[in-house]
Amino acid sequence: MDKAETLLREQQLKDQFDNLEKHTQWGIEFVEKYTKFVKERSEIETNYAKQIRNLSKKYQPKKNSKEEEESKYTFCRAFLTTLNELNDYAGQHEVISENLTSLIITELARYLQELKTERKSHFHDGRKAQQHIESSWKQLEASKKRFERECKEAERAQQYFEKMDADINVTKADVEKARQQAQMRHQMASDSKSEYAAYLEKFNKEQNEHYYTIIPNIFQKLQDMEEKRIERISVCMKTFADVDRQVLPIVGKCLDGMTNAAESIEPKADSKQVVESFKSGFEPPGDVEFEDYGQAMKRTVSETSLSNTKESKEKPGVKAKSKLWPFIKNKNKGSVPEDFSHLPPEQRRKKLQGKIDELSKDIQKEMDQRDALTKMKDVYIKNPQMGDPASVDPRLTEIGQNIEKLQSEVQKFEGWLAEVEERMPSKSDSHRKSGLYETQNSTTVSNNCAQDRESPDGSYTEEQNSEVQVKAQPIPTPTTTTEFDDEFDDEEVLPTIGTCKALYPFEGHNEGTISVAEGELLYVIEEDKGDGWTRVRRNEDEEGYVPTSYVEVFLETNAKDS
Repeated sequence: MDKAETLLREQQLKDQFDNLEKHTQWGIEFVEKYTKFVKERSEIETNYAKQIRNLSKKYQPKKNSKEEEESKYTFCRAFLTTLNELNDYAGQHEVISENLTSLIITELARYLQELKTERKSHFHDGRKAQQHIESSWKQLEASKKRFERECKEAERAQQYFEKMDADINVTKADVEKARQQAQMRHQMASDSKSEYAAYLEKFNKEQNEHYYTIIPNIFQKLQDMEEKRIERISVCMKTFADVDRQVLPIVGKCLDGMTNAAESIEPKADSKQVVESFKSGFEPPGDVEFEDYGQAMKRTVSETSLSNTKESKEKPGVKAKSKLWPFIKNKNKGSVPEDFSHLPPEQRRKKLQGKIDELSKDIQKEMDQRDALTKMKDVYIKNPQMGDPASVDPRLTEIGQNIEKLQSEVQKFEGWLAEVEERMPSKSDSHRKSGLYETQNSTTVSNNCAQDRESPDGSYTEEQNSEVQVKAQPIPTPTTTTEFDDEFDDEEVLPTIGTCKALYPFEGHNEGTISVAEGELLYVIEEDKGDGWTRVRRNEDEEGYVPTSYVEVFLETNAKDS
């Protein structure tokens, strides 16, 4: 191989390394670009989930707001379910973002560092091999030139010796000197030849190893590196799709929940709620009698007219006004009478019922405090070192006075309620029938229970918590009459929403309650609505109310029908 061909081979090899350097650098930049793409997708998912959560939170009903009052309608509850499902839907997009970050972005960032290090090592080995073969080639060239130079010097020395030996005028000593110089040059040329031959053999061996072993190995490593890079990109692209696919079942459940919520809307039930909320209790007015002014006769009052009172006979204008009362706006916006006498009968009854429920809640709170203080006093009596039992007495006395005051208020409002219910038309009338409650036989008015009081899940009041009136009675007092008018057998079986553990034993003598033993585990089917009672179930046939303070409740998240 001549010098020109060797240089050409070296230049071609250097060009190949340059091409590979450019291509592998482009491969690294592609991985960086794909990593940036996934990162931006992850940020989009995070921002989208945040916006969806904010949207769901924005339309959630506020506490003590009109939206909360409207939650008794099925379409309002369906919308609330949709908002909750939408919130879970947003969570799945957060999961997508987290998985993209952990499974692709973080992994590719680590792999990029390894890829750059491996690439740098391979090209370092390539440049080192190039430098070594170039150095070996230079040594060979140097030994070759030295051998060529020594051969020329030996030839000149030989020619000088022959010239001196042929010249008769030259002394013998000069001829001998020229002969020795020629021999020395020949020896040097011979040594240079041997050195050149050794360098040539060495170079050929190294060149063969360089082109057939070292460089192919480096190229193979670069090829393997590129294939691994491409394979890693392939895996990441598959993961990119799988991350979305993994959340599809849960997203489908969220959408199914929205669909089920929409299908649970009951227009007739909602309309009945409106009727029950706003019906006045007035009977339709009777026919207006014909007044014949052509004959001098005394006008009589029809038995079917709205009023048979003396004032209505003397003031027909008042009579006409009372007929149209339900359709005229109340202009008296001043102070509201305590007995709500300014309202229609049905609305007045609901307001009185609501007031009784509110007072019953306050009684129950006072009773809970009294029970807690009584237990504390018992502890102090048994363990004097923990406190003075007498220190609790003032507070117990104050609570007893508060309970008496509240009970007198309840009696006052129950009296008004009984008066209203006595004057109202019978619930058995066709225009008074409602599917929301069941008519009960009339019962006597006791200290804490008004006539025709509805059951704990009855729907007389707008707050739908009329059960408070009966639960507020002292639990251990046997003389207190507490009536539950609801029939559990006639109700739809309620789903369980959690479990509870009884902290104390409860006898449950009153109708509608259930007895429990300390430490007993029960199912919760209706949580405390603020009245101090929780509805529980022992099995399919035994269910009822227990004091909330007597149990420890564990509600399930997104409770489903058991």
